[in-house]
Amino acid sequence: MERQRLLEVKHLQKHFNVGRNLILKAADDVSFHIYRGETFGLVGESGCGKSTTGRTIIGLYQPTAGEVLFAGVNVHSAAGKQKQQLTRNMQMIFQDPYASLNPRMSVAEIIAEGMYLNGLYTGKERTKRVHELLEMVGLQAEHASRFPHEFSGGQRQRIGIARALAVNPEFVIADEPISALDVSVQAQVVNLLKQLQKEKQLTYLFIAHDLAMVKHISDRIGVMYLGNLVELTTSEKLYQAPKHPYTEALLSAIPVPDPDLEQSRERIILEGDVPSPISPPSGCVFRTRCPVAKEICAREKPSWQEIEQEHFVACHLYQ
Repeated sequence: MERQRLLEVKHLQKHFNVGRNLILKAADDVSFHIYRGETFGLVGESGCGKSTTGRTIIGLYQPTAGEVLFAGVNVHSAAGKQKQQLTRNMQMIFQDPYASLNPRMSVAEIIAEGMYLNGLYTGKERTKRVHELLEMVGLQAEHASRFPHEFSGGQRQRIGIARALAVNPEFVIADEPISALDVSVQAQVVNLLKQLQKEKQLTYLFIAHDLAMVKHISDRIGVMYLGNLVELTTSEKLYQAPKHPYTEALLSAIPVPDPDLEQSRERIILEGDVPSPISPPSGCVFRTRCPVAKEICAREKPSWQEIEQEHFVACHLYQ
C-alpha cells in the first residue's frame, strides 16, 4: 500500500534582505515530503536554516520562492476558510518554553486561545477540554489557573504541547522542543511526543541538532548545511551508512556509552568555521570544510539525486 504524502516542500527558498544590498540565504532550494503519520527529522548545526525552513512551512514567513503543499493545498496562497482550516491542521511547538508563553495569561487562557479563535467548543466544554489536555501532557487540571512563571522549563514545554494540540491538528512542527531543557527532562518530553503521536495519529516535523535524540524519534531524517539539504534517508540508513561527508562528521561527534569504544573510535574533525549564509561558497556549500573536496566542487553545485532506494544525497562523490 502506497503511503500518502501529507506535506510537500518544493524548491523552497527563504532569503532575508539584511541591508546594503546584502541577501542572507537562510533556506536555499529545499525539497522534501512528509508521509502521513511519520516523524521527519531535520538536523544540522546552529544557523543552517532548519528553524527558518520550519517557520516558512507553517506560514510564519513568506517564501522567497518555491511552494509548500499541505494535503494538496498551497499553504502560502490559501485564504478565507481554507486558510483557517490549514491553521488548525498545522501547529507548532516552539523552542523556548520561557519566551513562547504569554506571562500575562493563565495556563487555561493560553491553551484555550486557539479554541476561541477557531470557534471550537462552548465555554464549559473549553474548560473541560483544557483539563483533559493538561492531564494528557502529564500535568493536572488544577494547574489551569496558574501562570507560566510558576512552572519549570519542562512543565512549560508540556503546556506548549497542550496548546498545540488544543485545535486537534494533523501536523505538528516541533522546533527544537528539547534544546532548552535539562537532559533529565529531554527524554520525558520526547517520549510524551511519541505517545501522543500514537494516540492522536499525528505527523511530526522534528527540528533538532541532537542527532542521538532525532534517531530515537524519527522515521526519516534530512540533514541541512548552510541552507541546503545535503542528505535524506531513513533513520536506520543514515546512522548505519551515511553518504555525505558532512553527515559522517556529524555522526562521528555522537558520544558512545562505552568508554573503551569511545576512546578507540575515529572522530572526524572539520576544519574552519561555517561560512556566512550572506556569501556562501560557490559550487558545493560544504566544500570549504570538506576533507574530500575536489576541483569540481568549487565550480558546480551538486545535484540532488537518489543513489539508492529512499536515500538521497547532494555530493559530487556520487555523480
